[in-house]
Amino acid sequence: LWVSPTSKRAPDAIRGGVPVCWPYFSREGQPVDVPQHGFARSTRWVLANATRDHDGSISLELELPQRSSDLLRLVQSVHVGHDLRQSLHTHNDGPRPVYFTQALHSYFKVGDATRVQVRGLEGSAYTDKYDAAKHVQTGDWTLHDPRDPGRSDRIYHATDGHFELVDPSLGRRIALATTGSRSLVVWNPGAEGIAAIQDAPGEGWREFVCLEAANAGEDVIALLPGQSHVLQ
Repeated sequence: LWVSPTSKRAPDAIRGGVPVCWPYFSREGQPVDVPQHGFARSTRWVLANATRDHDGSISLELELPQRSSDLLRLVQSVHVGHDLRQSLHTHNDGPRPVYFTQALHSYFKVGDATRVQVRGLEGSAYTDKYDAAKHVQTGDWTLHDPRDPGRSDRIYHATDGHFELVDPSLGRRIALATTGSRSLVVWNPGAEGIAAIQDAPGEGWREFVCLEAANAGEDVIALLPGQSHVLQ
């Protein structure tokens, strides 16, 4: 995972790692004056439980403090071991249905974003934030896509939840498996976009690719009273 060397710290959102976007992604379905990506990523969580397994791996349970107006309750579980497992458990404790979007905004560290490929997206429809239109992915994702070269801000729809980030510069592949989600967000601001981001260095865009397990765009979760949803 990548963290910006010039990132702000709490109580501001941290640029890097895995910010939690909740109870909405971007500002979807929200007024224009609300915080980008919700309040979970800039709120101090409460550690509810921590265990060490026999193989040395660690499991954490974190609770997001509820505000008096909240109908939804969020618990995050994180398992750190041979692999990383992270999940968001959303519970509707209120008396009426609630609709929400969310994402695990993972910043994966790469050697050179211009050489990275993301597999598992060919043939998938996606909505491009830059033109607000829907397109279909041809081949693997790269920053050299001739339709929109040098940057990416896409929500891929109806994915099967299995992806692979191929990073030849660091000589490794990162496997990503998602459940509770039909969307994958792929984001890299490119050289021009990162110039407007104050908490990241100008060449920082080359060092990460964001692959975000999400319920976003047309993938909205509806929870009836007493229901729960898990994004992992």
